[in-house]
Parts: sequence; C-alpha cells; structure tokens
Amino acid sequence: MILCEWRDFSTDTETYTLERFEEIMNDEFEAMLVQENENIPSYIWTSNYVVIVKKYQKLIMDVSFEKIPRNPVCE
Repeated sequence: MILCEWRDFSTDTETYTLERFEEIMNDEFEAMLVQENENIPSYIWTSNYVVIVKKYQKLIMDVSFEKIPRNPVCE
C-alpha cells in the first residue's frame, strides 16, 4: 500500500520519524510503500530520490537505505 503520509517505523536499534529520516536523506519525504503484514517500508519516495529500504538481521534487525535519483539527467 502506498502511503502519502509518514508512518514511523523501528528497528532494534533506531526509530525512524519523519524528521529523522529527512535529516538522514537530506531531502523531503513524499510517499512510502509498505507491503502487507510489514512494519517497515520497502520503498520511500523523496523529492529527489527513490529510497530502497533493505532489511537485514544478524543479532539485531536493522535497515540500510539506498538512494536512487528520481530524475537522472542524461546528456
């Protein structure tokens, strides 16, 4: 489901609020895709990027963010 309003999510080490996420990305939130029965989004759209949220778990569950430019400039 695509959400146009921020929904806080947490890992074992951190809680991601709108303010915290925008600070990390240095960009403004627009939307997020949350899969059914998941608490952590799969994708987050910002003004300039599509952010892939990658979950991983060893001893603790955490996420990493991969930013992909939304509108690449081709010359």
